[in-house]
Amino acid sequence: MSHDFDVCIIGSGAGGGPVAYSLAKAGYSVVVLEKGPWFTEKDFFKDELACCLRGAYTPNLREEPQIVELENDEGGWRSTSSWNFWNGNCVGGSSNFMSGFFHRLKPVDFKLLSTFGPIDGANIVDWPISYDELEPYYDKVEHEVGVSGRIVAHPHAEPRRSPDFPYPPITEHPISKYIDQACDKMGLHAIPTPRAILPYPSLGRKGCSYNGYCGSYGCSTGAKGSSRAALLTQAVATGRCQVRPNAMVSRLVNDHSGKIVAVEYYDKAGQQKRVDAQIYVVACQAIETARLLLLSTGPRHQNGLANGSGLVGQNLLFAGGGAGSGRLPYAKFSQEKVEELRNFGPFINRALQDWYVIDDPAFGPRQKGGTIDFVHRHPNPVARATRQIRGRKGIVWGKALKDKLKAHFSEGPYVKIEAFCDWQPVPDCHVTLDPKIKDKWGLPVARIRLGFHVRNLQIGWYLAARGAEVLRQMGAEDVISFASGAPPTNLLAGTCRFGDDPKTSVLNADCRAHEVENLYVTDGSFMPTGGSVPYTWTIYANAFRVADRIVEQLGT
Repeated sequence: MSHDFDVCIIGSGAGGGPVAYSLAKAGYSVVVLEKGPWFTEKDFFKDELACCLRGAYTPNLREEPQIVELENDEGGWRSTSSWNFWNGNCVGGSSNFMSGFFHRLKPVDFKLLSTFGPIDGANIVDWPISYDELEPYYDKVEHEVGVSGRIVAHPHAEPRRSPDFPYPPITEHPISKYIDQACDKMGLHAIPTPRAILPYPSLGRKGCSYNGYCGSYGCSTGAKGSSRAALLTQAVATGRCQVRPNAMVSRLVNDHSGKIVAVEYYDKAGQQKRVDAQIYVVACQAIETARLLLLSTGPRHQNGLANGSGLVGQNLLFAGGGAGSGRLPYAKFSQEKVEELRNFGPFINRALQDWYVIDDPAFGPRQKGGTIDFVHRHPNPVARATRQIRGRKGIVWGKALKDKLKAHFSEGPYVKIEAFCDWQPVPDCHVTLDPKIKDKWGLPVARIRLGFHVRNLQIGWYLAARGAEVLRQMGAEDVISFASGAPPTNLLAGTCRFGDDPKTSVLNADCRAHEVENLYVTDGSFMPTGGSVPYTWTIYANAFRVADRIVEQLGT
């Protein structure tokens, strides 16, 4: 039987790009269906209002809401549609707007249950694969996407086949050496943060321009290793990959055998189209992937495609952790150091993983910890100025606001702490279909319940406090640290966890659906636990791994 394409991929971000790239390079025909438009470097100018306050790269919530359930004071759940978990609605997805912190998972992350035992109220399981199985693909991402960094020995360093990164660290701000000096005095091991950013032109892309506008912004030079810039451009250049933007997939059509036979989607004009392939890959990010599978009912899939276990949409993961900041006041430093601190553009680019496993009797039994990254506050002035309006006793205005703004922008730079730890999978953090509310295509929208485990907060507070100690050692003032149960809206995983048992997982170890022989899921949905780092590098690596499995299934 002939097909339109060998492989159809829904979604073009970190989960879809490696599959399209690998399959097209291997000689197979590929179509990528992307819900959003196709932006290029010329579209990513640094307009703070257009980018970050007006949602230029995400859907209009009036047309495509997501219903969020939050726990109320009585232990029940209240609904709101004001949250936005849409990320990067365009070719390349949210990888266009990442900060590019590319930490690997570590061997311990694959065996949390075996290593530390169960956590009451959390659905912890071991992964069906090991770090050693994924390591070659971490290495592949370094070279194909372009990862910069420098290997530094530290207690929780993961094993790797390459002695160092293929690209040296991007240019670092002088604050980096202050962190190094403070950590040396404290007996800690500061490491350069691996970044999916090219320090100089390579791989057909330009190097970093060091304008400071990185996280939440698209890269105007192509230095950032987005799926679009690093992979899809090359996939299309083979002549064997089509990317169809503005293609809203509404359903995966499946027949009496349970297999997918076609994809239905709406084009930019609102016309319904159809395409078929031998193999289908879903990579829409965890929430929308779960929604699409739940929408795709059929004769053998009454409760949603691949949902015989009832686990599609369950075990939704975010990133747990904490945060903090401190200011390095110019008044405390020599004129020479002040000139260094005034430097603008280079990255602080430092991280700590000394507490990736916490072995502190004062805190409790030996348990999984996390990663602390040190970064600049984002340079966008409108958002920073707006935040100064809020004071401890209410709204600040008049001369008090002017003085506060002057101090904030002119008396010394802030250093920010971002601490990452595991978000424990819990029964009350999941995705279902809303029974009443529909989007502009008449499809039920995602209903997202945001329960969380207290362990997220405990580890987050611990890590943030350790980061704050480093800031104080550096001489920072106005140091704060905290943790919150509210999830970050840009770090999503879970909902289609992989495993060996079809009763307790949606996908097998190769990320192929247990119940659907021609369906793979390659975004972060496959992850049963998320680790203590941002997810993107692991999603990239796993997608390259799964691409090899798809090649094997298709045959050479």
